[in-house]
Amino acid sequence: MTDQEDPRADETWGTVPRLVDDASRRHGEIEALVDGAMRLTYAELAPEVDRYARGFVAGGVAVGDRVAIWAPNCAEWMLAALGLLRAGGVLVPMNTRFKGAEAAYILRSSGAVMLATVRGFLGTDYPAMVEDEDTGALSRTVLLKGEIGDASGANVMGLAEFLSEGEGIDPAETRARAASVRPNDISDLIFTSGTTGSPKGAATTHAQTLRTFGTWASIVGLRAGDRYLVVNPFFHTFGYKAGILACLMAGATVVPEPVFDADAVMRRIEAERITVLPGPPTLYQTLLADPSRTEHDLSSLRLGVTGAAVVPVELVHAMRDELGFGTVLTAYGLTESCGTVTMCRRSDPPEVIAGTSGRAIPGLEVRAVVDGEEVAPGEPGEIVVRGYTVMTGYWGDERATAEAIDADGWLHTGDVGVMDDTGNVTITDRVKDMYVVGGFNAYPAEIEAMLRGHEAVAQVAVVGVPDERMGEVGCAYVVPAAGVTKDELDETGRAILGWSRGVMANYKVPRGVVFVEELPLNAGGKVLKRELRRRHEEGADHVVTNERSR
Repeated sequence: MTDQEDPRADETWGTVPRLVDDASRRHGEIEALVDGAMRLTYAELAPEVDRYARGFVAGGVAVGDRVAIWAPNCAEWMLAALGLLRAGGVLVPMNTRFKGAEAAYILRSSGAVMLATVRGFLGTDYPAMVEDEDTGALSRTVLLKGEIGDASGANVMGLAEFLSEGEGIDPAETRARAASVRPNDISDLIFTSGTTGSPKGAATTHAQTLRTFGTWASIVGLRAGDRYLVVNPFFHTFGYKAGILACLMAGATVVPEPVFDADAVMRRIEAERITVLPGPPTLYQTLLADPSRTEHDLSSLRLGVTGAAVVPVELVHAMRDELGFGTVLTAYGLTESCGTVTMCRRSDPPEVIAGTSGRAIPGLEVRAVVDGEEVAPGEPGEIVVRGYTVMTGYWGDERATAEAIDADGWLHTGDVGVMDDTGNVTITDRVKDMYVVGGFNAYPAEIEAMLRGHEAVAQVAVVGVPDERMGEVGCAYVVPAAGVTKDELDETGRAILGWSRGVMANYKVPRGVVFVEELPLNAGGKVLKRELRRRHEEGADHVVTNERSR
C-alpha cells in the first residue's frame, strides 16, 4: 500500500454494510474474526452479520434508530455492531467503565431504543446498573453474553432468543435495508470523554469513517492476512474504527482482547501469531518491563501504532529492538475528527515518530492558531482541522457544535501544539490544562517532558493547583521508577524538586510531588487531569514539598 488516500474508500466502501459484503468476496478464505472457539472467515462473516441484522429488525429497530452497545471487546460486540449498521441503525458505543447514572445519561442523550450488553464481565451486571435509572426511549435489552437469571429486569432477552426472533425475518428485508444506507447517513454517535463537561455525542457518517480509515490502513501498512490483536476498547475510535473497520478494509483478522493483561496478551500473541498490536505507550512499556517476556515467542509482531501521550524516543527504539516491531508509528486525533488528524509515516526516523504526531493525513487542513490567526512554525497555538474527518456535529446540541466548529468549517480541538516546517505536529497541552504562575503561562506537557529526564520518574502528569501567593502552581503526580521503595519516596520527591530547579525556569518548577502507583487514564490512554485536580482539591494525597522550590 502507498502512503496516500485509498480511493476505494469512497467509491466501493461507501457504507459499512457494503464494506462487509465486499470484504466477504475479496477475502473469503482469510479469517475475519477469532475469539476463543469462534473462528469465522470473511466468507462466513457476512451471513453471521446478517443474522444479527435480522435480530435487530425483529426487535423493532427502525432505520435511523440508535442502539447502544455496552460490552467489552468480544466477537458478539463486533457482530452486533455490524449487524445493526446493516439493519440501518446508528451505533452508540458505551464505555465499560461507566456506572449506572453515566450509562443512563448516554442512553437518554442518544435516544437509544435498544441496549446490547453483557452480564458478568469483571463481576459487573450492566443491566442491573441501569434498572432504576431514567433510560429515556430504551425499550429492550439484549444480553450478548451472560445468563439472564432471575433478577434480569423488564424486557431483557438472551442472545439465543434475539437471534431466534430474527430467523422470522426474510433476508430480503435486511438486504434491502443494507442497500438503502447511503454514504452520508450517520453511522455512529461516539460520546466524548467529558473532559470539558457532560459527554457529547460526536456524529459521523459512513463515508467519513471509511475514507478516514481507508487512509489510516494505507499509511500504517495494514494488509490482508495480518492478525490484529485489538486491545484498545471497541467503544473507542481506536478499537472500533482503527481496529474492526480497518481490518475489514484491509482483509486482516480481528482478535479481540477484553482486558489488557501482559501475560495473557503475550500468550495470545504467541498462540495466534499476532502481527499488529496498536495501543497507548503504557501497553508497550508494560510488556517491555514484564520479566516473563523472554518466555514467549513474540517474533510475529511487525506493526505497532501508538499515540495519546508523549512517546519517549527510547520506547520507539525498544519496540523495534526488543519487541521486534518492524514498523512503529505515532498519530494524533480526537473523537470529533473520526479519531484521526495527523500521522507519522513509515519512512520517518525514530526521532520524528517519538517527538511528533506526524502530519495531516491527505485531504485535511491542519493549522496552529492564536485568536484565529495562524502562527509561525515552532510557535504554540490551538490545533484546528478542516476537512472530511470533521464530525457532522454533536448529536442534538447545535450550540456546542457551533462552539466547536467555526463558520469557516474549522474544528477547534482544544489542544495546544506546535508545527514544524514540514507540518509535523507536536501536541503540548490542552488549552484548559495550561495554568498561570505569577503571570507566566506554564504548559504541563513541556514540564512533564523535562521531568521524565529524572531517573526516578517512570511516568508523570502535571496539573495546576491553587496557590495563595502565585495564583496557581504545578503539582507533579509521579509513578516512580522501578527500584524506588516506599521508604524512599519523600526523599526522592524532594530530590526531584531540587533537580527541577536546575533544569527549568523557576515558574515551571512543580511546588509538590505526589507519588502514585498509576495515573488515571481514559479509554484512549490519555491522563485524566481533571481527576488529578479533584484529588488535590480533596486533599487526600500526601504531597511532598520543598520550601526552597518556592
